[in-house]
Amino acid sequence: MSAALEGIKVLDLSRVLAGPWATMTLGDLGAEVLKVEQPGSGDDTRAWMPPSVNGVSTYYLGANRNKKSLAIDLGKPEGRNLIVALAKKADILVENFRPASLRKFGLTYEDLREINPRLIVCSISGYGRGHEHEERPGYDFIIQAESGFMAITGEKDGMPMRLGVAFIDLISGMNSVQAILAALYMRERTGQGQWLDISLTDSAAFMLANVASGHLNTGQEPQRYGNAHPSIVPYQLFDCADGRVALAVGNDEQFRRFCKVIGQPELALDALFATNRARTENREILLPLLEVALSAFPRAQLLADLRAVGVPAGELRSVGQAFASDIAALRQTVVSVPSDKLGTFCSVRNPLNLSESPFHPPQPPPEVGEHTEAVLINELDLSTEEISRLQAQGVVQCFGQ
Repeated sequence: MSAALEGIKVLDLSRVLAGPWATMTLGDLGAEVLKVEQPGSGDDTRAWMPPSVNGVSTYYLGANRNKKSLAIDLGKPEGRNLIVALAKKADILVENFRPASLRKFGLTYEDLREINPRLIVCSISGYGRGHEHEERPGYDFIIQAESGFMAITGEKDGMPMRLGVAFIDLISGMNSVQAILAALYMRERTGQGQWLDISLTDSAAFMLANVASGHLNTGQEPQRYGNAHPSIVPYQLFDCADGRVALAVGNDEQFRRFCKVIGQPELALDALFATNRARTENREILLPLLEVALSAFPRAQLLADLRAVGVPAGELRSVGQAFASDIAALRQTVVSVPSDKLGTFCSVRNPLNLSESPFHPPQPPPEVGEHTEAVLINELDLSTEEISRLQAQGVVQCFGQ
């Protein structure tokens, strides 16, 4: 059995997270990913530490497995020519440059379409292309603030907060993969590539989901509820006798079962709490009653009893506890990747599971320019003498030199 995207070539001109996250997924699915980096410094995230392992940023490690690194200076004409030659043979090109830089390099979609009409070009940016804000740099934290996500995240009377990971970058990378796969399917029918305009701000707006729908259709401004839910009660963390549990009681039948487990069946019969709408409207009355009742229960016993009757509940875990959990072991969430420099490099398994298209064994993220020489020889038929000349002129960097 072969990987789903075996034979597909990806030219990755992106940096930081959204683009690299997309191309790592394509690499996991079997595509050959050529990561183009600036000679010397490489991807910005190589310098984002601590934490690090043997001097390698774990941030970089987390988004760049299953890739080959080419160190090419796009600012030099011969460097640009190498990219053009590689684009002629590629199926997909992913970039997150400013439009002015693309015009300077002669690598706009119009330029690339002339080079390779079958090429699928995915442009990832903060605010999208083709308008007055297209040159604005897009950072996840700024988009979280501007999109309204921070306004709905955090304690009710506290400061607006960002999510603990750059999730809008990650979602934008995932949206890019969806669009790329759709474009590949379309190319099978038409023989033509196309341009994909993916923005962080579009991704953020779409991810507001039910919150967006509520505001757009009622005009009401969504509020922060901490760990609680604006439309479902009880749906939050609660203290037990020896720890905390997360409860997500999603319907009235679950609430009746929940009340029996905690020894308060009468709550489910009370008109103030019998329906989810009533519970939501009367949360200030109900929640203190539940907090008192739950505080007497040992966590393990409460979780076992709730799960036995189908009420969604879980323990509050640290990141370390989550990766050490039985579910993580059963799903083989953590994979070990042999690496000459790192010894054993640990990574999170790609969550996509295809019964007939297994992933290739994961390869460790590359060093800057680790594959420059091999790719230029194998893909572009350059001689070692020509590569040495380009290296002497600072156009390319080969691994270890």
